[in-house]
Amino acid sequence: MSELVVRRLLIDLEQPVGRHWCGGDAFLTAWFNALSMSFPLGEQFFIDAVRNGFKALPADQQPRWQAEMQGFVGQEATHRRIHSLFNAQIEQHGLVNAWEPRARERLKLVEGSDARHALAITAANEHFTALFAEWLLSHTEVLDGCEPRLKALWLWHSAEESEHKCTAFDLYQALGGSHSWRKTWMRRVTLIFLTDTLRQTVDNLRRDGTLWQWGTWSSAVRHMMGSKGLLRLSFQPWRAYFRPDFHPSQQHSNLSAEWLAQNTALFTRVGTA
Repeated sequence: MSELVVRRLLIDLEQPVGRHWCGGDAFLTAWFNALSMSFPLGEQFFIDAVRNGFKALPADQQPRWQAEMQGFVGQEATHRRIHSLFNAQIEQHGLVNAWEPRARERLKLVEGSDARHALAITAANEHFTALFAEWLLSHTEVLDGCEPRLKALWLWHSAEESEHKCTAFDLYQALGGSHSWRKTWMRRVTLIFLTDTLRQTVDNLRRDGTLWQWGTWSSAVRHMMGSKGLLRLSFQPWRAYFRPDFHPSQQHSNLSAEWLAQNTALFTRVGTA
């Protein structure tokens, strides 16, 4: 079992956020904004999935999972709250969150189903966020030029995603979830997640008036497909998820722990939820 500490990030998101807050880069700003728009609803779904998975465990197994479940819920609830504040600020730029209503309708399709389905969906999404987190923590220059509070927001979130990336996966395994369904849900989540991210990013850029600027597209190619691009570097780790013997802990580095140890002044420990 993992010790998951719940932390309160000490930044002020009541103050306005700049239109191109990510170092003046329109593409990166629109892309990060798109991801943030998915978080409040997504984090709530993950919380519910893990809680319901915990309840589905045999009573004699629940005590050993209690602390990790509470830590996971606490971290995700904190992410949901702070990204809701962030999203309220970027809405002032005329952006519209079209991702959330689509996702809300899709999630209705799994309501009332076996708890393992929601856990498999959560585990797949957590793998995506863990890949993103590892990339961002190893390429922090992507956030050069950001306001310190916003750089702290994204790196703190990334560090905690790396911490709890095993929880939903392990619960799914503990409940006897099959490798076949785990692969099926990863295929579906991959298609949906990438499509929704692209759609929301493009819409953000369109509303910002920067969709057809050369700098927007050159930034997109460089940061996604370049030699240090997210998609290029994440393909093999993503593909590993389909192996029968895969476990999230196999893709481990010390970047999360190092960032948290070096930035203790940015947050306070509040225990578990």
